[in-house]
Amino acid sequence: MNASVPLLEIDHLVVEIASMPALRGFSMRVATGAMVSLVGRNGAGKTTLMRSIMGHLKPAQGAVRFEGTDLSACPRHARAALGIGYMPEDRGLVPQLTVEENILLPLWVARHLDRKARLDFVYEVIGELAEMRHRKALSLSGGQQKLVALGRALGIGTKCLLLDEPFEGIAPALSERLSEVLASLRGKDLTLLISQSDMNHSRGLIDVEFTIERGANLAAG
Repeated sequence: MNASVPLLEIDHLVVEIASMPALRGFSMRVATGAMVSLVGRNGAGKTTLMRSIMGHLKPAQGAVRFEGTDLSACPRHARAALGIGYMPEDRGLVPQLTVEENILLPLWVARHLDRKARLDFVYEVIGELAEMRHRKALSLSGGQQKLVALGRALGIGTKCLLLDEPFEGIAPALSERLSEVLASLRGKDLTLLISQSDMNHSRGLIDVEFTIERGANLAAG
């Protein structure tokens, strides 16, 4: 890949939800290997941006490029095969499946990856998931479910992780553990985009910070 090409590029993205503007020309460039924070208040457009990158929402204008390729023609399920892992704010686990089955879900559509090797990597980074691997997701606390959702994103996200409000609504001890896990990913050729309402949990982790307000770059306003 050309070093001058950002791994992820958002170019003047406009997204409407129920005919209301949710993103109003938001732009950002994320370099390979960077840890990037997207900061904004509730309703600022953070989740809309994440869902647009993942193909859950269709932009009215603008482009999302990954490794220089426009994702507009890329089917939603193909994001996993590109090496993008997604941790939604609501965790998005299947309650009746075990921890390990939830981690494996996106790997079932990425046949080019060695499932055992990816599982081993996840368990190496988040050791407590190995201990919980046979437990049903519905039996876990909210904080434990966040770790499973991170593990699922990490299993499939060989190049980029999109983490939507990972610190929201969890106990301080688990928040600290989550910070430790994210810090351990530095130097593993992974790009992280982390959305949050403030920088309290991750100030020491972040290389670049973008601020979003009312669906637009704050500096542009």
